[in-house]
Amino acid sequence: MRMDHVSYACEHDGLAATTDRISSALGVEAVKGGVHPRFGTRNMIIPLAGHKYLEVVEVLDHPASDKAPFGQAVRARSAAGGGWMGWCVEVDDLAPFEERLGRSSVNGNRKFPDGRELVWKQIGILGLIADPQVPYMLKWEGDPSLHPSNAYESNVKMSCLTIAGSAARVTEWLGEPVEKPLEDVAVEWVAPHGTPGILSVTFETANGAVTI
Repeated sequence: MRMDHVSYACEHDGLAATTDRISSALGVEAVKGGVHPRFGTRNMIIPLAGHKYLEVVEVLDHPASDKAPFGQAVRARSAAGGGWMGWCVEVDDLAPFEERLGRSSVNGNRKFPDGRELVWKQIGILGLIADPQVPYMLKWEGDPSLHPSNAYESNVKMSCLTIAGSAARVTEWLGEPVEKPLEDVAVEWVAPHGTPGILSVTFETANGAVTI
């Protein structure tokens, strides 16, 4: 179990403008991700050091976005003004989570312009919708070189999450101490009785610490 990425739902002016603001703040370039046909969304990617990445995601006017929990989550966060939607941990085996949550993981995919395809399985979006402090879980499949963090070599490092919530709640959700997947990413837990979710993420960049 390891931290994989953070997701930012685009603001009112759309995917390109939202991504430009974030990439400019970090002093790096974003790369086009692509359409998630099963979820009715599309994204832009900012690779980070340590096999992590930041995705900026936008919901599409597509039937899949009304049916898929991921599309619903993106739509709701963007409708509320946009911002941090959630975080994701990569696991080697989704079976324990499927058993505990009482449902099966779902397939995800997106194609590169050259025809190569990124594929994965994920579970936990319904949990994130209900309680945005908890991460969802993902298992990458296929060619590991296609992991979004490999789009280019990045020196930008995710260093801290500020989460409204409770470490005990997230530990219960994961079935393991929350510190395990986070490894070198610190967490500041605030407002355990307020509205839960990621409040900010701090990155170490060539120009110093940047908090978004």
